[in-house]
Order: sequence, then structure tokens, then C-alpha cells
Amino acid sequence: MKRTKNPAKEAEYRKRAADLVAQMTLHEKVSQMLSWAPAIERLGKDVIKQRYGNLFDMYEEITDVNPYEQPMQIFPAVHYTMGGIWVDYNLMTTIPGLYAIGEANFSDHGANRLGASALMQGLADGYFVLPYTIGDYLSHKIQAPKVKTDTKAFDEAEKGVKDKISKLLSINGKQSVDDIHKKLGHIMWENVGMARSKESLEKAIVEIQALRKEFWKDVKVVGKANEFNVELEKALRLADFLELGELMARDALNREESCGGHFRVEHQTEEGEAKRDDEHFVYAAVWEYKGENEAPELTKEPLNFEFVHPAQRNYKD
Repeated sequence: MKRTKNPAKEAEYRKRAADLVAQMTLHEKVSQMLSWAPAIERLGKDVIKQRYGNLFDMYEEITDVNPYEQPMQIFPAVHYTMGGIWVDYNLMTTIPGLYAIGEANFSDHGANRLGASALMQGLADGYFVLPYTIGDYLSHKIQAPKVKTDTKAFDEAEKGVKDKISKLLSINGKQSVDDIHKKLGHIMWENVGMARSKESLEKAIVEIQALRKEFWKDVKVVGKANEFNVELEKALRLADFLELGELMARDALNREESCGGHFRVEHQTEEGEAKRDDEHFVYAAVWEYKGENEAPELTKEPLNFEFVHPAQRNYKD
């Protein structure tokens, strides 16, 4: 894959490069320079090209820097969101008949997500668990009558959704959904990122609460409710993201330890490694929604390890 000389593409590449430089400037405190010279000297350029050539080509397209000859500038980025929807052993949520599988639930790798574990959980849930558990649930519903929609509960739920959509469309503010979404992303990146502190998490909670008010007062959602409306869909999702972002900050603030993908700067060893507190925090945190503008309620589900016990992670030995 070679760099094109097409003027339009060149402009696009320059913009992408500028964005990358801006990100690197913003996060220069955590960026690192990665030199491939030792690997090329040891294995040869052809071997490295065979293994990583596509990655190197993309990097050069964006930065105009040849990584075979100069170090690559890299910095940590968000990979997965820890946690997930609570499910029971059969992968059913607290709502009877509603299942959450794969990366959506918290079950197998909620506290320590990695690329391969996401694939594993999707395969395990989809191939080996759900075909049996959901089938068992449905087998008891074969003779059940059709679910009625002329009930008070259905009417209230439908009205709530319609009112929410109507409110979003009627605000007619000055900020787009994407503008506010970017603000939320900046708050999360700066304060609830890979390294968090009590100060940064408390700051994030305050800023997200203010941003939520800003969203419901000044967002502009174009289009109509009765048509395919991508902006409306994004606005509904962003309303949820604002709630979830604050909850993530609250949960991280409550957990006074460093563990898995959760690194509190106040809780680290002398060598800078994550410092666990298994005496007080060996539990899954389940947060219950208590209503708009109300603090969620924490329920602790103890974790019992019979065969493999938690231990301090060490990357040096």
C-alpha cells in the first residue's frame, strides 16, 4: 500500500496527520518513542516487513515518517470498556427473557478485557451457552399467550420514550450531538482514562453533570421522529453515554485500589505497578439506577476463588 499522489487524498492525509500530531501534543506526557532498529538488526528488514508491513505503511501514510528508519511515536489508547451488564449464570439480565451475551455482559472478562478474551467470550456465549439457556427459557413459554400491549406498564414505557424523543427534537439548541459527544470523550480521556486519581474522578463527575445539563438545554437534533433519523439515534445514545460516563467515574472513585484495567495513581507499588486491595475489594460492583438526578445505589457481589486465587501482577519476572 503506497502513498497516493491524488491531491484530494493528499489533503485528507494531511488532515489525518494534523489530527494525529494534535493528539500526540495533547498526550505527549504519556507518549513513547518505539524504535524498530534492534528488531530489524536482529531479524532483518524483510522479516519485519512481512510481519508488520501493512501497519508500517499506514503509519507512514498518516505521519509521513518511515518507521523502518525512524522511531514510531505511540501512546496508550482506550481498548475496551471494563464491566458490562449484569447477567446470571444463564446469561439472562435482571429483566426476565432479556439476555446479554459477548462483550455486552460482565461475566467472564468484565474486569480485564483483552482482544482475545472478547473473541473467546463471544464464541463461548454464542456457541456453548445461549443455545441451551435461552432454549430452556423459551420452552416454558410455548403455550404462553401473546404479550399484551394494552397495559398500564406498556403505556407508561411507550409514553416515556415518545416524550424523550419529543424533548430532544424540540430543544433546537446550537450544539450538534457530535460536538457534545466530543466534549464527553475529552472529559473521560483526561480524567477517567488509563490512570485515574481521586481528584480527576471527582472532577469528571462534576463536569459530566454540567455537560448533561448543557446537552438537555442546548443540543440541536435535526430531522423528524417518524423517519430514519441518524442524528436522533446518536442523541439517544449520547444521553445514555452521559449517564454511563458518570457511573464509570463513580465506580472508579469508589474502588480504592489498582486492579486490571483500573489504575489509581494513589495505589501503586514503589516500582509503579498496580497495588491491589483484596481485603476490601474482592467483589463485583453492581450499580442500581435510582432515578434521574439521583445517585445510583451500590450492591457488592462477593467473588469467591476456590482454585485460582488473585495475585499481584508482575511484568518484570
